[in-house]
Amino acid sequence: MTGAGMQAWILPLIPAVPLVMACGLLIWPRQRFLIAFAPWAALSGLICSVAVTPSLALDLPWLLLGARLGIDQTAQVFLAFTSLLWLTAGVFATGSLKDDENKTRFFIFFLLAMAGNLGLVVAQDMLSFYVFFALMSFSSYGLIVHSRTAEAQRAGRVYIIMVVAGELLLFAALVMAAQAAGSVLFADVRPTLANAPTQNWIVVLALTGFGIKLGVLGLHVWLPLAHPVAPTPASAVLSGAMIKAGLLGWLKLLPLGADTMPIEWSVLLMGVGVLAVFYAAVVGVTQQNPKTVLAYSSVSQMGLVTVAVGLGIALPQRWPEILATILFLALHHALAKSALFLGVGVARSHLTTKWHRWCVALGLVLPALALAGAPFTGGSLVKELLGAEAGFLLAPWSNTLKLLLSWSVVATVLLMARFLYLTWPRAAAADTPATYSMSIPWAVLIATLLLAPFYAGPDSADLVWSLSTVLSSLSTLALAIAGTVVGAWIFAKISRHRLPLPPAGDLVVVAEWATCFVLKAVDHAVRHLDRRQRRGATQIKAGWARLRWPLAFDYAMDLAWSTASLLFLLMGLVFILAIAI
Repeated sequence: MTGAGMQAWILPLIPAVPLVMACGLLIWPRQRFLIAFAPWAALSGLICSVAVTPSLALDLPWLLLGARLGIDQTAQVFLAFTSLLWLTAGVFATGSLKDDENKTRFFIFFLLAMAGNLGLVVAQDMLSFYVFFALMSFSSYGLIVHSRTAEAQRAGRVYIIMVVAGELLLFAALVMAAQAAGSVLFADVRPTLANAPTQNWIVVLALTGFGIKLGVLGLHVWLPLAHPVAPTPASAVLSGAMIKAGLLGWLKLLPLGADTMPIEWSVLLMGVGVLAVFYAAVVGVTQQNPKTVLAYSSVSQMGLVTVAVGLGIALPQRWPEILATILFLALHHALAKSALFLGVGVARSHLTTKWHRWCVALGLVLPALALAGAPFTGGSLVKELLGAEAGFLLAPWSNTLKLLLSWSVVATVLLMARFLYLTWPRAAAADTPATYSMSIPWAVLIATLLLAPFYAGPDSADLVWSLSTVLSSLSTLALAIAGTVVGAWIFAKISRHRLPLPPAGDLVVVAEWATCFVLKAVDHAVRHLDRRQRRGATQIKAGWARLRWPLAFDYAMDLAWSTASLLFLLMGLVFILAIAI
């Protein structure tokens, strides 16, 4: 067997190792050594991302309908930061959850979600990608509802509804793409999809289905509900690694780089992305939970990712450069956001001395500055790369987009200032001290984040250190700090007058209010009918008695679930009719 063949057989181990360990915990739940070694199940993926040559593939004709696992340059970047995040978050979990009586259950779901996340990165065919994507999505439910509180159950219900919707849309998109290409391999689908008559159907289904996982504006409602209730290491991988699966799905399926995609898709994505950057900042700075603030920060940063994908559609001739920008943006956000989430867990532990508190404060400030685009960080490199690509658009759109991208730094600084205010380490924050298993993986993520611009390539390192980049970052950061001061003054005025603030989940809360309003109106109508026809309406009134105001949230969500299921069935019928036509 050749060296390449031996390397290829490492690929199945990437998802298989965590999957086998999860099965082991199911069979022997009291084996502590399995929990101790659970985080290291991601080590095979990290080693493969560094040691295995890109353009490696392995066909498994006996698996499903014929699976193909492989690593290209895009998968290599995703596999590197995804494996690192699962490894560091897992080690952190062994320390932060050591006294949790349900830690075995947590690690079972943790390993299953890890297997799905790592598996979809190396999947090169649509069927295995869909299976791994579904495994990751449904296993994440167990991480979100781990605490079993009322808030966790509510977040889990909203999340699972969104997951079911996304899975249905993705299934429809992948089946239509496979039918158009006559193959289930992504390498065959992308060139065929560029000229397929059903291209627009597939694109809208893929953008929506993967957009739910990515947290695109309007589909983001599960994020600010899930992060505050999930354990800290689960939040780190949810925001750092798992939402990037939506971006990877876009990159694998959509014919990006082809000049056949309508420009309307570019306008839509860039418009939604820019709106998400500022909308998430406005809602996020009003939140009281630091993890909720970070959730809205993820929505804002994924707005930048959406803008970059829109640029790729508008400038197909620049796609290789835009793809490199998207990959570095995904890498930078994954490291920064995971470091911030783990920092919340460390800051909430018992810090015995002032020296410890200042060290933790520095560990929180550094990734916050990197995310905001401070000089000599990956954030400044991302801003320069996105601005350079936006310059290739036709005037006046290029100048407008570059201006909006500059103002996006203000939105990020506002969110990071609010986060630091809520998270700043204080004495006696908790009785549990921060252990080495919590501090070391957090420090590793921060160090990797600070070094990211330099191992991105010599050109990137030169750009970070260039005088123009430093001056641009300093001027933008100064503007952002001034905007933050103004925003803090406005927020103080609003708080003084006790005006209503946007709740976490924003749009889903509006949907709940609308559902309760409709049900209240129906209840009123039934009671009015009962007064007019008391004898004939007795049974109707008894059936609607449980709907009287105020309604229990559980029942309202059950009704919403039934309505959503009916809508999914209708969408499935439309999908079947579309294929038949």
